[in-house]
Amino acid sequence: MPITQQDFLATSIRNGAKDLLAAFLTLPEGKRDWSPGGTARTAIDLVAECALSNGYTADVVETAKWSAPPYDEYLLVRSGLASQGLGAVEKLLVENTQRLVGVVESVPDEEMCVEIETAFGVMSKAHLVAYPYWNMSYHEGQIYYIASIVSGH
Repeated sequence: MPITQQDFLATSIRNGAKDLLAAFLTLPEGKRDWSPGGTARTAIDLVAECALSNGYTADVVETAKWSAPPYDEYLLVRSGLASQGLGAVEKLLVENTQRLVGVVESVPDEEMCVEIETAFGVMSKAHLVAYPYWNMSYHEGQIYYIASIVSGH
């Protein structure tokens, strides 16, 4: 039986969140909110972004309307979440990922091409539901880069 795009992405999103968290946990506790320099982001900030983005993506796919806050407000929400530490960030990542997976699995094939106006332009539901996986994968790589700086390797 062929796998649907929705099933593939739901599995990828679920695994992406687990892999992101695993990467984060490789960092020593004292370096999880450390910036490698300049304007570089911290690992906890990257995970907070993914936790929030998974929820925003679930909202927009479910309602077909952009509902994320304006960018400056989002930055405050993200930094506020990150400042609460691993417990709060992990809880929201798990909750929003589970919710997003359910939303992705429920999108009928014929709705995958439905276009939605977003803050980044018009995107199909197919493009929107692919975003969380590649975003988490990208940030997983950034976290492992931070880990390599911390370890000196």
